[in-house]
Amino acid sequence: MSKESLIQHQRQLIAVTTDCVIFGFDGTKLKLLLIEREKKPFKHNWALPGGYVFIKETAEECAKRILAEKAGIKNVFIEQLYTYTDVKRDPRERTISIAYYTLVNQYQYELIAGRDTLKAEWFELSQLPRLAFDHREIVKTAIERIKGKVSYQPIGFELLDEKFTLTQLQTLYEAILNTPIDKRNFRKKILGMGLLKALDEKEKNVAHKAARFYSFDNKAYKKLTQKGFHFEL
Repeated sequence: MSKESLIQHQRQLIAVTTDCVIFGFDGTKLKLLLIEREKKPFKHNWALPGGYVFIKETAEECAKRILAEKAGIKNVFIEQLYTYTDVKRDPRERTISIAYYTLVNQYQYELIAGRDTLKAEWFELSQLPRLAFDHREIVKTAIERIKGKVSYQPIGFELLDEKFTLTQLQTLYEAILNTPIDKRNFRKKILGMGLLKALDEKEKNVAHKAARFYSFDNKAYKKLTQKGFHFEL
């Protein structure tokens, strides 16, 4: 076989897909949204929402479409995670996957069983079922990414309601980092950043002392970053 023929033999069309890691927070624990596949391969197995990139869309546009079609999630924070190229990752054909992750308030969305999906469900990270393809590896990478990123960028607020207590915020960070946080130091540091807006509203119908609600001041954050401010916890 000539060199030219060998190159032609090796040159094949490669399918490109996106897979979406969707994190949610139930007020206590960090969770992952999975779908049960309707078709082979891995029929009836749990998997990340994913699909093929169309010829006239970018990978990010595909990821946003998949989020809407298969999970009913729109207009959320989304970021590229990693590209997976193992030659045997998909038994159907040679496939490259560009993975994305997103953080959502799970109570703001009604789960739907979208296209090619039998059902969608939230799972605790410690109780994940067997996953299709190489999705376990993708999830592991995503967990490590958000653990690192929440310490230097305020992405965690995407998981909360618009108003929240400091206890709820601390619980969120403890769930993401999977470690206890000193209450006094956390509050001193987060309030000292000037990124939270105290609201004239407190909890109602609680057994303990009612806590004040806060909201994340995105305008203040943008102004501070323009001045060289770095979020750090």
